[in-house]
Amino acid sequence: MIIDLRSDTVTKPSKGMLDAMMSAQVGDDVFREDPTVNELEERLATLFGKQKALFFPSGSMANQIAIKLHTNPGEQVICDKYAHIYNYEVGGVAFHSGASCKLIDGQRGMFTAEQVKEAINPSEYYYSQTSLVEVENTTNKGGGACWNFEELENIKNVCKTNNLGFHLDGARLWNAMVAKNETTMQYGQLFDTVSVCLSKGLGCPIGSVLIGDAEIMKKSLSLRKLFGGNMRQVGYLAAAGLYALDNNIERLADDHKRAKEIGAELSKLSIIRKVEPIETNIVIFELNDGVDEAQFLNNLKEKNIHIIGMGSNKLRMVTHLDYTTQMHDKLLSELKSI
Repeated sequence: MIIDLRSDTVTKPSKGMLDAMMSAQVGDDVFREDPTVNELEERLATLFGKQKALFFPSGSMANQIAIKLHTNPGEQVICDKYAHIYNYEVGGVAFHSGASCKLIDGQRGMFTAEQVKEAINPSEYYYSQTSLVEVENTTNKGGGACWNFEELENIKNVCKTNNLGFHLDGARLWNAMVAKNETTMQYGQLFDTVSVCLSKGLGCPIGSVLIGDAEIMKKSLSLRKLFGGNMRQVGYLAAAGLYALDNNIERLADDHKRAKEIGAELSKLSIIRKVEPIETNIVIFELNDGVDEAQFLNNLKEKNIHIIGMGSNKLRMVTHLDYTTQMHDKLLSELKSI
């Protein structure tokens, strides 16, 4: 039995999802004639109270096109120093949009409205013009932390006052909403654009969706083509997304519960310096000085347990729908024996 906790992207489609995919009605989506893609896009737009949604092969592409919709070359995006768009999208903000990032030194990937105010550049011509604020919920590098919704509302007020766009990288937004008992409509009313991932907690093999109102989204289709992201009979993949929306959201609470149980066991180990607070399905922990990270990872690998090393003696585990009760019991037992 292999226990793979490197990411919630390692899941494979369930039989129910595969059945939905294989029975999907499809058409040529470049001609906008794939009925299943259209259904998925319309459903997500409605869920978030927006007018438009567009299916993408990846969350990075959805985020990068959102940034391009909100900015002009030479402008600046405010985000946290842990932001996925800054750390893990290959410098795409600069490459695709010609924009720069003003990094906020937040807490676990989250910052305050006051910090946003301080990060907005002055209006003098020799400053890069601030045009967009981007947040990530949950925060990946922050250990699956969930934003305080009232603080997001405060940031929105700063954006309105200063005529700034507001984009949400919602790669794991489903986890945040389950953990905090929040709704898609709340987030749709707050953000100008929202990207949501279907291939992480919801278990689809591929796909993210960018959501926004008609005015901001009007160039999104041509930009997706420019990025090489237009697809043909993609309804087979969109069907997986529809199945996931119907079947895989509420069960995220199981992933959160298991992550907290893993964290509790890790906290008992003498070789562990710190376990970050656990709110959703990501467990980040730090080894004591003198403990060899590579050896620790290899010891787990020899027991068919796969996790990720983040460097500096920090490691990560991510629970997901393919992580079974049997796997969980075995992992906890193995941790007890370390």
